[in-house]
Amino acid sequence: MREVRWHMIPAEDGSVSQESEEFNRGIVLIVGYLPGLKVDAIPLLRPKMEHRVTMVDRFMMDIRNYTVSVSGSVIPAGVIMFGDQHIDLTPVLAELDCIMPEETVIVGEASSRFVCKTARNSEEYNPDLYFFDALALVFAKDKNKPPGIGETRFHATLSTGVMPFGPELKAISVTAKGTECSWLTASMNGYHQILDSQRLLDDISEEMDDEAADLYIGVIQKRPSSLEHEKMKLRTYLAFYEVLGGDEEYLVVDGVGIKPGDTFLFYHSDSATASSSCLNAFEKLKVLKPAASSSRNPYSNMDSNGGVFGGLLFSSHYRGETYFDSFPIYSNFPGTPLAGIVCNREIGRDSTAASMWQEAKEESPARCSLHVCTTVYLVFVYVLPARNLYIN
Repeated sequence: MREVRWHMIPAEDGSVSQESEEFNRGIVLIVGYLPGLKVDAIPLLRPKMEHRVTMVDRFMMDIRNYTVSVSGSVIPAGVIMFGDQHIDLTPVLAELDCIMPEETVIVGEASSRFVCKTARNSEEYNPDLYFFDALALVFAKDKNKPPGIGETRFHATLSTGVMPFGPELKAISVTAKGTECSWLTASMNGYHQILDSQRLLDDISEEMDDEAADLYIGVIQKRPSSLEHEKMKLRTYLAFYEVLGGDEEYLVVDGVGIKPGDTFLFYHSDSATASSSCLNAFEKLKVLKPAASSSRNPYSNMDSNGGVFGGLLFSSHYRGETYFDSFPIYSNFPGTPLAGIVCNREIGRDSTAASMWQEAKEESPARCSLHVCTTVYLVFVYVLPARNLYIN
């Protein structure tokens, strides 16, 4: 088990030097056969003539139509997503999380660059007409699978590495600077006085034990559904923004999408939280291990009913060495192929991210599908076909 990181050596002008382009570079190729499943790549499109309009409704319909065509059901087994690094996928993931049942696993990396080759009609996805904001690998059960073939099931869990602290605050005014960052004023929730953001950040810096910790705000956002306008439904979700700095009036955060009236808490990266949640992930995956008596081979993760045959992880680059983050999979399933990527923003469904915060106010918890300082684990389980029982 080892981790590979590409070493970048910046030149004096800020660009990447030629030396670093030839140093410690490579590609990870993951090849797998998932019995009983079919897969296709479905892009999230945005017309080049209308830069602000992302076609979320068409994206959801394309996923649904593909799933129905190969499985006869509207429910995919799993979705692995890759988002463009310049696009905020938070509202898109909130829609996907709301529409898909809990048994559908959704994981991925939201801030990346990707290539796309789809088996669908190329005229529908003409790159001359559309930007590709994201890519979904949609896995659906094969209704025409041959007899004697079992099925592949996805199991996912995550390990968070951030901790909330401080009182609840409210955004009073918000100014977006393009698509890069937001400047906001804030007050204590229930009060009108605008806080001195620079003094607030200085107080936080003095209180934090780890000077190298990363600072974020977690914002509860209640937004109208882009798919169900007529029902006036609101999607409630938790969105994270990295804190860049501040002055006497404004708090500056990375990204856009905050609105006046949104409430938020400060969060900071925390190694103790990461370690304890990593242990929790280990315990959750442990239930998938075969019984000890089912195999004499300590490196076998299969029994008479099937078992785990592979794993992927999506780990935040802010968490440092990924080796420890990997242990919930490689310790539970030794010898099982494991690969993954270091991410900027990790995708994984979570209904507990804001639970402690909102339970105190007797509100239903906001869900979170786009994370920071988190590792998301995905394991593949093969289930053998049911045996025919003959009773004399």
